[in-house]
Amino acid sequence: MLQKPEPLRTIGSYWEASVPVVKQDRQLIGNALFDVAVIGAGFAGLSAALKLAQAGVSVCVLESEHVGYGASGRNGGFCCLGGTKLDERQLIRKFGLEEARRFVAYQVAGINLVRHRLETWGVDADCHSNGEIYLAHRPKDLSDLKAHAAFLKESFGIRAGILNKDELESQGYGGPDFHGGLHMPYGFALNPMKYVLALAAKVRAAGGKIFGKSAVSAVSRDGDRWRMETEHGFVRAKTVILAGNGYAREDAPKWLHGRTLPVMSSVQVTRPLSDAELSAQGWTSETMAADTRILLHYFRLLPDRRFLFGTRGGIFENAASLSAMHNRARADFKAMFPAWAGVETEYSWYGHVCLSRNLLPFVGPVPKMEGVYAAMGWHGSGVAMASISGEKLAGLILGNLRPEDLPLPLQKPFARFPVAAFRKLYLQGAYWYYGYKDR
Repeated sequence: MLQKPEPLRTIGSYWEASVPVVKQDRQLIGNALFDVAVIGAGFAGLSAALKLAQAGVSVCVLESEHVGYGASGRNGGFCCLGGTKLDERQLIRKFGLEEARRFVAYQVAGINLVRHRLETWGVDADCHSNGEIYLAHRPKDLSDLKAHAAFLKESFGIRAGILNKDELESQGYGGPDFHGGLHMPYGFALNPMKYVLALAAKVRAAGGKIFGKSAVSAVSRDGDRWRMETEHGFVRAKTVILAGNGYAREDAPKWLHGRTLPVMSSVQVTRPLSDAELSAQGWTSETMAADTRILLHYFRLLPDRRFLFGTRGGIFENAASLSAMHNRARADFKAMFPAWAGVETEYSWYGHVCLSRNLLPFVGPVPKMEGVYAAMGWHGSGVAMASISGEKLAGLILGNLRPEDLPLPLQKPFARFPVAAFRKLYLQGAYWYYGYKDR
């Protein structure tokens, strides 16, 4: 039995304001039977559900709030390389050159998948930016970027461009803290809410069911199926996909406990900027950008001339901590773009980034839980990685792929953090240390 949708829970983001309506799917009431149940209606879960539904599989998606409420509707809209906190040199040391190349190629394929979807579905997701630029926040970092560009070309065939400070300014990357840059030729920017809503619509059209306000509180074995408990009912399914990422409940299933570390990322969006204001700052480029700090800033000029500015950092979600996080981000924005110090912020929100102990995603079967799969851990770069990983997970379930067909960095299940109850204290120490190193 289904009841009328409850009112939509919003976060006050620019992405919510940019779309006519965010659909609230009906809540699950009573019990239901499906071949596959997906926990989490984000890029990964919906991508898996779409592939399965198109193959004729009976599939439902269980979402705690509504499509776009989690990270898939809160992120900065960078469809780019990433998904891990390990750089390419570390990947080579850990997995060898060929597996590192496979993993980078997988990331590029994820970008291409998202672009292909938007084009073939006819979705106007406000796309812009030809690749991404990393900006040296200290003069000494430019030499590191030059060395990295040479390494990428030699090891991966990636032709990354190097710009000095004068070239940055002439190309519209003006700012006192930018001393050079490395331009990666892969990726583009988009409105993530428009993308995730289009993805959900495709799932519904293919016959998949999405249940909103249906948080899964427990996962247990029930005969030959798994049973997912929700507030007003339950779902029984032979196969389960864990795709909650930084919004997953650690006790649903209990295997997740202590295996991920949700951290916070904040985003602010200004009012539209005039041509005079853009000229005064010297930032006119539409290329998505990030600086070279460990606790990085990420930013871009939106198509409507607003400026999006995001930061990493923040641990606790009480009012005082959230206010402090917002104020730090605003202070950083003013320092990096001093000509805009008086420009108002019209939208401000935050979301969860999902880290793992080995700083890598996991895509595959969960150990000792037959029929349970996971696709999680995007480390702040999930638009492309989650999209392709959801598809690949569906391929595993359909028998079209084997786990070993995926790049090796994706295959290792999450390990638990030591003394998991103190994870946030580890994070506080790490933030202090990284803040010192970023100076």
